[in-house]
Amino acid sequence: MENNNYAVKTIDIKRTFKKSSNLINALKGISLTVNRGEFFGVLGRNGAGKTTFLKILSTLLYPTSGQAWVGGWDVQKDGQNIREIINLVSGGEESGYGILNVRENLWMFSQFYGIPSSIALKRIDKYLEMFGLKDQAKTRVSALSTGMRQKMNLIRGLLNNPEILFLDEPTVGLDVESARHIRSFLKDWIKENDRTIILTTHYMLEADELSERLAIIEGGEIIALGTPSEFKGLSQTENFYELTVNNFPESLDINIEGVQLISKLPQNGNTILKIRLKEDSLLSELLASLNQHGTKLELLKKKEPTLEDAFVNLVGKSSIDVSGA
Repeated sequence: MENNNYAVKTIDIKRTFKKSSNLINALKGISLTVNRGEFFGVLGRNGAGKTTFLKILSTLLYPTSGQAWVGGWDVQKDGQNIREIINLVSGGEESGYGILNVRENLWMFSQFYGIPSSIALKRIDKYLEMFGLKDQAKTRVSALSTGMRQKMNLIRGLLNNPEILFLDEPTVGLDVESARHIRSFLKDWIKENDRTIILTTHYMLEADELSERLAIIEGGEIIALGTPSEFKGLSQTENFYELTVNNFPESLDINIEGVQLISKLPQNGNTILKIRLKEDSLLSELLASLNQHGTKLELLKKKEPTLEDAFVNLVGKSSIDVSGA
């Protein structure tokens, strides 16, 4: 057993998959240390390697090469020891049996974890009430909405009171109120007994709110590591604007050197454009171009750089979902 002052430590972790006759390098050498008690975020586009990395840490996959320890235990030699102190919750997972109700499914998982029924049932009922599922306790899992199922999955991940909790896009499918409730719960939960959370998410607001430190993975490698504030500081030299416009052509490509369209969002008949400019002087050229295409400016605001801005700057394009929950 290695020194367990850290929650996770990896050295040059690589993972290669074989697809047909081709080798796919999902991870190209991840070296990382996550401290105990830390809320650590992992960002990256789809296919960047985030989920593969979490599967290795949670003993679902072996690395092709390199070393990794979780709670001081070696992922290749001490899988059982690791599984006793962790849990993993993935967004959109369909765990459990549809013919069982919510409470029965959670009790079943508690038995897999070796929790005495007297303790498990009290814990289950506490979490069902806490997450607003008390009235669905006797509802078959097959009849649950996506959001309710995801809440049940999160409760399942908490049942064994893990020291280290891996969350792979845990708020996918949840409404705004439920997602906020879960974020608030996680911020309180991690404070107890030196717990650690490692979170992957596409929601930049979620990562910014929860994470003490972040790693950005691109192409199977860590391309940046730091605090949310440090990441946002990388974009301080850029100029960000939010434009509310009317009659914005969906197919319009803003092709002005030094101008980047980060995101566009329909809202109440208008379109909200988030723009990054190399220089403020480019704003007049942008507005003239929009006007030529019949687009009318309704509102203009200069914005402070966000974590989303830093992410886009580092990986070269917008993330899959930057709207937040």
